[in-house]
Amino acid sequence: MLSTFNDALNSDRFIVTAEVAPPKGTDISAVLEDADLIRGWVDAINITDNQRAVMRMSPVAVGKLLMDAGHEVIVQFTCRDRNRLALQSDILAASALGISNLCVMTGDYPTKGDHVGTKPVYDLDSVQLLSVITKMMGGHDMAGNELAGAPSFTVGAVSNTDAARRMQMIKLKKKIDAGAQFIQTQAVYDVEVFGEFMDSFPDPDVPVLAGIIPLRSAGMARFMNANVPGIRVGDEMISRMEDAEDPVQEGLEIAAESIRELRKMCRGIHLMPIGGNSNTNRLLQMAGISALQ
Repeated sequence: MLSTFNDALNSDRFIVTAEVAPPKGTDISAVLEDADLIRGWVDAINITDNQRAVMRMSPVAVGKLLMDAGHEVIVQFTCRDRNRLALQSDILAASALGISNLCVMTGDYPTKGDHVGTKPVYDLDSVQLLSVITKMMGGHDMAGNELAGAPSFTVGAVSNTDAARRMQMIKLKKKIDAGAQFIQTQAVYDVEVFGEFMDSFPDPDVPVLAGIIPLRSAGMARFMNANVPGIRVGDEMISRMEDAEDPVQEGLEIAAESIRELRKMCRGIHLMPIGGNSNTNRLLQMAGISALQ
C-alpha cells in the first residue's frame, strides 16, 4: 500500500478518496466506524469543514483522531468561518498535529445551514488561501513575518465541471497557479460534460478526482438540481430512479457506470456518499475497482 496520499498522486494508478463528516457533538464513535468501513479501499479520507454551513466538530480535531486510528486524511478548510488570522493559526495547528493534506474551498453561504443568523467572514477566498498556504510553506505568514518552522502540505482545491462557465475556468487556473496540487470536483452526472471540462483543464499535470454522489431516490436528484450549484442530474437518470424497484441499488448502478467511464478520463474519483460509507466498498467493486494492495 502506498504510504501517503502524495505518493498516490505521484503514482500511475487510479486514486480513490471518500468523505466523512465530523460529529455534531463530542461523540466521535460514528465517524471512526464510518472511516473503518473504507479502510484499505481509499487512498485518503476527506473530512468536511462545517459542510453546507451546518455546525460540526473541527475537522482538524477529527483529522488527528482518524490519523491516530491509522487513516490517511485530507482536512478541508473553508474561508466562510475564519478571518486570515484564524485560518493561518489553524493551518499551523494542523501541521503541528501531523496533518499533511489540505483541501481548500470558499464554503457555502450560512443561510444554507442550521445557524441562519451567522455572519459570514470570507476574509479570503479560496485562491487567496491557496496563496497564503504556499507562502507559509515557504516559511512566512501572509504579512511576510518569518515562521519558526514552516508547514509542509499537499494542497488541493475544488471545482465545478462546466467548461462553458468561463469565469469558473479562469478561477480554476488561478487556483492551480496559487499552488493547488490536485482538484476534487463537484458531483459528476454527465460524463460528456465532464469530458469537455477535462479537454479545457488548464494543467494536465494536476490530478483531477471526479466527484461521485450516488443517488438514493428521484427526489434526491430533483433536490440537488434545485439546490446545489454546479450539479445537473439528467431526466434519463431521474426516470431510472423513479422506475427502480430498489432506488438505492439503481443509484449505485448509475454511479458504477459513471466511474467506469471516468476511469478513462481522469486520475481518480472522490466519493461523497449521503448518509455514510456503508455502500462505498460495494460501489467500488461494482465499478471494477479493487481494494488497495
